[in-house]
Amino acid sequence: MSSPSKTISDYLSLVKFSHTLFALPFAVIGYFLAITYTDAKFDIKLFAFVILCMVFARTAAMAFNRYIDRKYDEQNSRTVVREIPAGIIKPGNALLFVIILCLLFVATTYFINSLCFYLSPVALLVVLGYSITKRFTALCHLILGIGLSLAPIGAYLAVTGKFSWLPLFFSFAVLFWVSGFDIIYALQDEEFDKSKNLKSIPVWLGKRRALLFSDLLHIISTSFILYAGWYAHFNLWYWIGATLFVSLLIYQHSIVKPTDLSKVNIAFFTTNGIASVLFAVCVLMDLAFR
Repeated sequence: MSSPSKTISDYLSLVKFSHTLFALPFAVIGYFLAITYTDAKFDIKLFAFVILCMVFARTAAMAFNRYIDRKYDEQNSRTVVREIPAGIIKPGNALLFVIILCLLFVATTYFINSLCFYLSPVALLVVLGYSITKRFTALCHLILGIGLSLAPIGAYLAVTGKFSWLPLFFSFAVLFWVSGFDIIYALQDEEFDKSKNLKSIPVWLGKRRALLFSDLLHIISTSFILYAGWYAHFNLWYWIGATLFVSLLIYQHSIVKPTDLSKVNIAFFTTNGIASVLFAVCVLMDLAFR
């Protein structure tokens, strides 16, 4: 029987918990935008609830993805080592884990405000639904982007209970940023996905044009980052963060080629995690020194 620490480690590995860094910084941005641009005051309990919601939703989505794709993962040499096909975690236990996380997410929104509570099933439908979209549309990457784009606007709604354009600009930036880098990641499985009739931009367009499509999405993401800075009259720290963020987008595209995918993991995991954290730190510095 596995020790508790080994079991926890296995489940954290199942959901790639460290990848929570992709969208979590944008949830923090959304929260502090609400604090800065409204009469709301910092509330440590509410802030903790926002972080928990982000973690619960993202973790549930990843665990569900591993559960629903387990048959494909068994047949793909790149993914056969994952916890479910490797027999480390049973499929039923993974599904139970998803259900518990979803219940925790909904329960946490109940303690935030009624709007977040009523919208929680919609949020879960989006973040969980991504995992089945690759069966019928090449635009599945955009569904993933929509799921993670809920982070900034969701955090803002948690504080204010109402929508606003500024956090939505950041949500759009996240949507196109995530969609773009997910296309880069999907390049690795182009041939496998074709053999299983799974859909993706690389399957649809091929590697070269898929990278161009990813370029386009990241240009759109950059446009929203720049427009949000202009719209809200951000100062130097914001523009430093925007410069770092865009520079890292350019870097990840420079190291992935249609004929050389050896650096996809660096582009996908390392570069995007660093970009998200650095940008959030700079935005918070800008808000703090106003």
